[in-house]
Amino acid sequence: MSQLVRIRPLLLAVALLALLPPAARAINGGAAAPSPSARASGGAAPAAAIRRTPRARRRARARTRTRRAPVKPVVAAPAPPTAPATLLPDGTAAAPSGAPAVVAAVIAAGNRIASLPYRWGGGHASWEDTGYDCSGSVGYALHGGGLLDVTMTSGEMASYGDPGPGAWITLYANADHVYMVVAGLRFDTSGASPSRWQTAPRSASGFTVRHPPGL
Repeated sequence: MSQLVRIRPLLLAVALLALLPPAARAINGGAAAPSPSARASGGAAPAAAIRRTPRARRRARARTRTRRAPVKPVVAAPAPPTAPATLLPDGTAAAPSGAPAVVAAVIAAGNRIASLPYRWGGGHASWEDTGYDCSGSVGYALHGGGLLDVTMTSGEMASYGDPGPGAWITLYANADHVYMVVAGLRFDTSGASPSRWQTAPRSASGFTVRHPPGL
């Protein structure tokens, strides 16, 4: 009788185990597998999540950042002038119709000193001066258009802005001299009689050609 009492719990356990689903018996030596709700609330992680390595997670985050990166708007460069600036009888220049505001401001600044005398070093100690040399003149006009913050020598202007001619403003610079062409009109202390604005072209031989970015 005592032997039967000892065997009865074992038989009961075997009977209960037989009632469980096969998948539940296969996990953890017969322990019931966690339900989907248990996994969602912090139970065992899905197999796909277990297999994802830290490197794979970093790649996924990088792809997400790439997709969310803002796209920079493309800013169109201003159209080149269809007509040159006009040299007026008083020696000042008139910007052509449709000129960008910055170009009109450069021309207006050039007009303020167009007929002032040439003075070596003029326009370098201060933007406002009684006379200007070649780089002081060009620098003053560019400064008036918001294109230059500090004075530069002609040699330094050989590395100003971007290389090549511009659509609206082009600088020609070397260690000895600098002049520029704004909307087809030359602004130059050399040949000024008396205005720095001139319609006559000048050879670019020996000069580095530069232009303000976007112009």
